[in-house]
Amino acid sequence: MEKLMRLISMAPLLLLLCLPFAFAGHDYNQALSNSILFFEAQRSGYLPHNQRVTWRANSGLNDGKASGVDLVGGYYDAGDNVKFGLPMAFTITMMSWSIIEYGKQMTASGELGHALEAVKWGTDYLIKAHPEPNVLYGEVGDGNTDHYCWQRPEDMTTDRHAYKIDPSNPGSDLAGETAAALAAASIVFRRTNPAYSTELLQHAYQLFDFADKYRGKYDGSITVAQKYYQSISGYNDELLWAAAWLYQASNNEYYLNYLGRNGDSMGGTGWAMTEFGWDVKYAGVQTLVAKFLMQGKAGLHAPVFERYHQKAEYFMCSLIGKGSRNVQKTPGGLIFRQRWNNMQFVTSASFLATVYSDYLTSSRGTLKCASGNVAPSELLSFAKSQVDYLLGDNPRATSYMVGYGNNYPRQVHHRGSSIVSVKVDPTFVACRQGYANWYTRKASDPNVLTGAVVGGPDAYDNFADERDNYQQTEPATYNNAPLLGILARLGGGHGGYNQLLPVVVPAPNPVVAKPKPSPKPKLAPTPASSSSPIAIEQKLTTSWNDKGKTYYRYSTIVTNKSYKTLTDLQLSISNLYGPIWGLTKSGNSYGFPTWLNSLPTGKSLEFVYIHSASPADVSISSYNLA
Repeated sequence: MEKLMRLISMAPLLLLLCLPFAFAGHDYNQALSNSILFFEAQRSGYLPHNQRVTWRANSGLNDGKASGVDLVGGYYDAGDNVKFGLPMAFTITMMSWSIIEYGKQMTASGELGHALEAVKWGTDYLIKAHPEPNVLYGEVGDGNTDHYCWQRPEDMTTDRHAYKIDPSNPGSDLAGETAAALAAASIVFRRTNPAYSTELLQHAYQLFDFADKYRGKYDGSITVAQKYYQSISGYNDELLWAAAWLYQASNNEYYLNYLGRNGDSMGGTGWAMTEFGWDVKYAGVQTLVAKFLMQGKAGLHAPVFERYHQKAEYFMCSLIGKGSRNVQKTPGGLIFRQRWNNMQFVTSASFLATVYSDYLTSSRGTLKCASGNVAPSELLSFAKSQVDYLLGDNPRATSYMVGYGNNYPRQVHHRGSSIVSVKVDPTFVACRQGYANWYTRKASDPNVLTGAVVGGPDAYDNFADERDNYQQTEPATYNNAPLLGILARLGGGHGGYNQLLPVVVPAPNPVVAKPKPSPKPKLAPTPASSSSPIAIEQKLTTSWNDKGKTYYRYSTIVTNKSYKTLTDLQLSISNLYGPIWGLTKSGNSYGFPTWLNSLPTGKSLEFVYIHSASPADVSISSYNLA
């Protein structure tokens, strides 16, 4: 392997010229699969029928109700049960960027479908949290009351107050990051779900306008967030970040001009960074604008974009120890910025190094550092070294990804994983009872939080696997999100394609699989037993070809076989990649259409959908018989 890496560093253009290759040593595809699975453990709301983390159950089902808005769903950020909007949006942005850059590799490993589901779980919630153009809900629950208790999400008794920003209480950083997330996700779904992609982009447009017009820091409006996710960098970085993503998503010159006109005054060309994360976005903005410059899109803004580019290179050089000011590293070679959840900076910086390496390789460029020119492959080697350290190549021989390898954290600072599953023992766990009975246990977690990346070691590579050591053993969604892209790249190789060409996110495997030329009507009964009072039958009604792609129209009949009236029907529909008619969407479920409140005995309702894939998976989430 060392010989291979030396060869790569001697010949950077081999990445474009050679056949696709994958790095050896670790099973990056398995690590990718685990990393995506972690997001299912963080889900809030009604869990779908295809939920793979089976020790979790529904939670937070009244979120937003007191405020008259549906805020059910989304993700818990870390080991607690609060839904913080700023880190959640950043998580969605970075998951989307991972897919945009390395979706082809995810397809090859069979994980793209799961990655898309992970993004959509977040974007469905962010859409709900944006009920009006200039209103955005940025938090549900608060850290103070939540941290007083140690409870499973399913048992929560803590305050679930919803906090929002609006013109009188602005939050440009929160609205800007949410705009970036929805814009990036719109690129992800452009091919597989174009109607949804358009909806995401419309929300992104509105949120950017809101953020730009009504300026202010969100933690000045949502003050309960200050202790946990304070916006130290302010909001200028998020406004530039959102503009960059909106330009990528829309090709609208307005956003390119915004980056050009405001780059100097908002710090995009001025801040020389050595960190990137949920708070400070400048290095991410600089990387994206450098990409636009390499693509030849700068136009009249070339001088300004070149200054962004220089700052992007400053960041990259600092990572590999060849800049004028370099990042600190542990004796074992890991980036170290702070003791509390240091791994978030490791994965985010490594992702930027990975994509920038591929941008340079595609443009046949080199990295210009204070110590001289550097081959792009050196950046990729650096990112690989960080991931390998995370997965176990470190002085402690510890994997900081739960469930990967043999030696990984067993006492994770995470409420859900540390308390017996509600499905194993449904006995209610009270607020303080969790601390007494579960938090202080010196034993492994009853539920393995597979794929979670914990905070990691200190400045000297030391790590204590103890549940109360929250600085080192607590995971977070934004630790994992950028890691998806790096793992896909390391596991799938480069693929020999130009990273600067227009983005085309591939469809997941179920979509690209060719259907039979003349498929017979397919039946897709619900997984319920034959005695179920509700029958679901699907059939293919027609198909057509448009621009080389075959589309299918499916009709689905839901029949009440019971002797009572069916009410409050909720259906779960997954693997749906097109528009649907005849149902009303509510969160992550589908209910009766607006013109129907119930279904009498023996009666049926029909809904239809169109996409270029096999039938969607339709199942019953809940119902009542009156």
